[in-house]
Amino acid sequence: MATADERGNGIHIGSVRGALAIGDHNTVTHYEGGAAPADPAQEELLRAVRALRDDLSRAVESPQITALSGELAETEAEIADGGAAGPGRLARLRTALADAGAVVGLLASGAAVSQAVAALAGG
Repeated sequence: MATADERGNGIHIGSVRGALAIGDHNTVTHYEGGAAPADPAQEELLRAVRALRDDLSRAVESPQITALSGELAETEAEIADGGAAGPGRLARLRTALADAGAVVGLLASGAAVSQAVAALAGG
């Protein structure tokens, strides 16, 4: 909160949480809770992962769906916290997608994740 000092001059700022800019023509960008994906391909993967997680929440549970759901959650967290899913994560996600292929193949969101992983993992 901004207040005048004892003489009525100036501004005192008690505390700030987040981002702050002072002066004209400033721009502030603040990402709470982790790095934002800088790579558009990682951003696309994040959107596709979230859509597939949502779709899988309505699927009949099986060991393959449970494993895929876990990999999707870990992938989402890795991108949200670090800005990108690493090669190891992409490989594990690709394996989980293949193992749950029967269900994933029926979902448009599954195809989107598969395409995004293939683009990032090279093939």
